[in-house]
Amino acid sequence: MAEKKKNPKTLLKVLGFVKRYLFFIFLSMLLAAASVAGTLYIPIVIGEAIDFIVGEGQVNFAAITPLLIRAAVVAGATALCQWLMSVINNRVVFHVVRDIRNTAFDRIQELPLSFLDRNPVGDIVSRVIADADQFADGLLMGFTQLFTGVMTIAGTLVFMLSINPWITLVVVVLTPVSLFVAKFIAKRTYNMFKLQSETRGEQTAFIDEMIGNQKVVKAFGREDEAIEKFDEINLRLEKAYLSATFFSSLVNPSTRFVNSLVYAGVGLTGAIAAISGGLSVGALSCFLSYANQYTKPFNEISGVITELQNALACAGRVFELIEEPAQVSDEGNKVLGGTDGDVSLHDVCFSYVPEKKLIENFNLTVTPGQRVAIVGPTGCGKTTVINLLMRFYDVTSGKICVEGEDIRELTRESLRSSYGMVLQETWLRSGTIRDNITMGKPDATDEEVIAASKAAHAHSFIKRLPDGYNTVIGEDGGSLSQGQKQLLCIARIMLCLPPMLILDEATSSIDTRTEIKIQDAFAKLMKGRTSFIVAHRLSTIRDADIILVMKDGNIIEQGNHTELLNKGGFYANLYNSQFAV
Repeated sequence: MAEKKKNPKTLLKVLGFVKRYLFFIFLSMLLAAASVAGTLYIPIVIGEAIDFIVGEGQVNFAAITPLLIRAAVVAGATALCQWLMSVINNRVVFHVVRDIRNTAFDRIQELPLSFLDRNPVGDIVSRVIADADQFADGLLMGFTQLFTGVMTIAGTLVFMLSINPWITLVVVVLTPVSLFVAKFIAKRTYNMFKLQSETRGEQTAFIDEMIGNQKVVKAFGREDEAIEKFDEINLRLEKAYLSATFFSSLVNPSTRFVNSLVYAGVGLTGAIAAISGGLSVGALSCFLSYANQYTKPFNEISGVITELQNALACAGRVFELIEEPAQVSDEGNKVLGGTDGDVSLHDVCFSYVPEKKLIENFNLTVTPGQRVAIVGPTGCGKTTVINLLMRFYDVTSGKICVEGEDIRELTRESLRSSYGMVLQETWLRSGTIRDNITMGKPDATDEEVIAASKAAHAHSFIKRLPDGYNTVIGEDGGSLSQGQKQLLCIARIMLCLPPMLILDEATSSIDTRTEIKIQDAFAKLMKGRTSFIVAHRLSTIRDADIILVMKDGNIIEQGNHTELLNKGGFYANLYNSQFAV
């Protein structure tokens, strides 16, 4: 029952995008009407021509020739109308799909990170690309065949009634059988097409994961397991495709069988009428042509209905993405101006999953220019604190303040632009080296870019690249080493010089010699700037003003390096375990 209700709702949402192009749809309908009128007029002309063929040697060519010329002109005009209608329908469909894709992509930018954490990237990509393409195919078929089909049915009925109402009655009585068969099958294919679309999304997600982590797969010898998993998904996709295709394919032959009965009924009753003198041979020929044209749209419309089930199933998945709740809007919030780096956390509680608590009653006050190091075992909540500071996630309770303002009352853009962030996981996009460095400051001069790269000790390896700063790299850095990627991310921060810094294992992939130089550059950069440093290597945070030792989401120790060592507590044990002889 849920699917039956969902299907019409999806159709209404589609129509919401289609109505923007009502002018073109109206024009398409006019062209459809013109092409149908031309198609239906030709049998009349041909029927008249047949009546001028009395028998052998009794053909009135003088009367037939103008009729054939007229039929050719009408056929040409009809073909032109059909071509123009096809062009307009293509334009409308691909504009509608473009609008839906744009809306979906815009929504992705507005979705909270929690949604992206819950859903495989490949499945989201499949919704925006593959499902939208499937929807476009179904919508195009609907526009192309539905208009002409409905008008052809209406037009042929009018013409047949004008020739012989009794034979027309035979056609009308048998027609509902065809519609019943099409509806019976189509209703049962929606869930099959939905399963097919979902399985295809699962397959895309798996392929994306395997390609993105191919080195890990090979390193652990998981090729066979990956192939087995892919085969299992592929087998389920095959079954879903076969089921949907098989049942949807039953529509056409079933309706054709019914339509053949209609044609036979018209032929039989028409022949009897012709023998009794109630119908001429030309009129019978015309009627048979109309009977064929009348039943043909039912085959096409039944095919359209089936294809629309697939299209609506795919559209439903796209609209599910579009209708995902966006992150809380910050429209009307204050813009964070110049900041000294005054940050405080008051009774902050947070958990990714409600039933599993992570951070509880977290309190911290950071004065401008302080360097705050956060250490602790894996999973204690270090990176979560960074996510909360950047407002990638909102606190469950309590509040985080910058310059005395609750960050939930500030615009995200102004808050995040106040932080410079270097993570253990680098992020680079397809483009030049310069494009990646200037991401936070697009108007930077070449001199500024070079100075930032030198400060990050990236200039030397960049100059060795084929085109220097204009070298194009692929997604996620292409062939660059992990250390080189991290240096580019550090250069990005050196260029922006934000008032606050977040360094989450920022030098984890850099060799020891370069790390010493980078730490020196960071030390200069951090002067006068509030800095949050997450580190596993405790040697890198000895000079921090405050070291927060976290465990199970709580601060269990707090102080500078010397104070914490003298306490002989958890931090001292961590530190000594790293430097034990």
